[in-house]
Amino acid sequence: MTSPLCLRGGRILDPARGIDRAQDLWIDQGKIAGLGEDAPAALRSRKDVQILDVRGAVVCPGLIDIHVHLREPGQEEKETIETGVRAAVRGGFAAVACMPNTSPPLDDRPRIEYVRRRAADIGLARVFPIAAVTVGQQGEQLVEIEDLVEAGAVAITDDGKPVRNAEIMRRALELTRELGIPVIQHAEDPDLKGTGVMHEGWVSTRIGLKGIPDIAESVIVARDALLAERTGGRVHVAHVSAARSVQIIRQAKARGIHMTGETAPHYLLLTDEAVAGYSTSAKMNPPLRSERDRDALIEAVVDGTLDCLATDHAPHTDIEKDADFESAPFGIVGLETALGCYLKALVEPGHLTLMELIERMTVGPYRVLGRPGGTLEAGAEADVTVFDPESRSTVRASEFESKGRSTPFDGWDLPGRVLLTVVGGRIAYQAATSEATLQ
Repeated sequence: MTSPLCLRGGRILDPARGIDRAQDLWIDQGKIAGLGEDAPAALRSRKDVQILDVRGAVVCPGLIDIHVHLREPGQEEKETIETGVRAAVRGGFAAVACMPNTSPPLDDRPRIEYVRRRAADIGLARVFPIAAVTVGQQGEQLVEIEDLVEAGAVAITDDGKPVRNAEIMRRALELTRELGIPVIQHAEDPDLKGTGVMHEGWVSTRIGLKGIPDIAESVIVARDALLAERTGGRVHVAHVSAARSVQIIRQAKARGIHMTGETAPHYLLLTDEAVAGYSTSAKMNPPLRSERDRDALIEAVVDGTLDCLATDHAPHTDIEKDADFESAPFGIVGLETALGCYLKALVEPGHLTLMELIERMTVGPYRVLGRPGGTLEAGAEADVTVFDPESRSTVRASEFESKGRSTPFDGWDLPGRVLLTVVGGRIAYQAATSEATLQ
């Protein structure tokens, strides 16, 4: 059992309770023990308490990323659970939910249990496995959903592929409604996508690459809104990229349909113009879209149409990404840059306050999954992120903990240096040159 911990004098931001004040945070036995003098007097008088001076830094609930590809089992050359969670805690994430498109996919109980056991053995970030919707992610036969939920799956998805068959999606929504978990949809019509490699628009025409129209995403979002309305199930739309998709989600919510959505940093900071240099670090799926789409996504984050912020951390090997643009795989990494990117995209321009940003990276994701978390209330799991929002640093992909190096933000100057990540009361990451000092 770790010693009690006191984070002294930081700016406590707890969106779940609307707390924004400088105060000590006390942690004991893996739980939040209280703020300031609300913590038990017996704890505050103990001699074995580790005290970290974090004055000037933000202390908030541990960030969670609900869209991460850890690649294990079967694709360990791209990423492993260990390298993925090391990247997570370095980026301030105390928890991640991992996608099932591994090799083989996470479509049975032993594989879900393996991921949970492996993450527990590593002992860094919490890992919540997400199971496949269909056996082998082939879109033909539903998995044993209840069995996988009992094994620890927090949602189901065929991410990397859409659930193309409407009847299968309907049945998945009916079954998960009773289990209290969402179906996460990779919204993409394969026929409309075709062999496209970037957003269909003026830029794709100008540089001669095959485009993917925005409606390839939006038609699936529209279909799933109707299915969610019919079944009462919960659909969560992954990596929303298009203005039309935002409109559909907004209208669905207004009608009381259980539909939520997320986006990722690159859709808020970049457009399809980033592809003009044919850099494969700008190749992701869904693709970077137009300025109009980017503006619509920012508005949707601000007004709550999109419930949370994720990364779609999708590592590949350098050899794979060093291919020509059309041949290279879709996907970039994001765990170690997400906080800085979101601060740059949303807080620095004044779209969100710091409190609102943290809400969308803590309370919001937990709410989507239907799980408790994202608070510093006494008795809660002691998952805490400490960062300096004013400190800036240069992104150096070569220094990532992740095996993946492909990011369009390499060399960018970003705000928000993570100083400390605490998971279950244990220090999972501490910046090497952190000004937070242990006393």
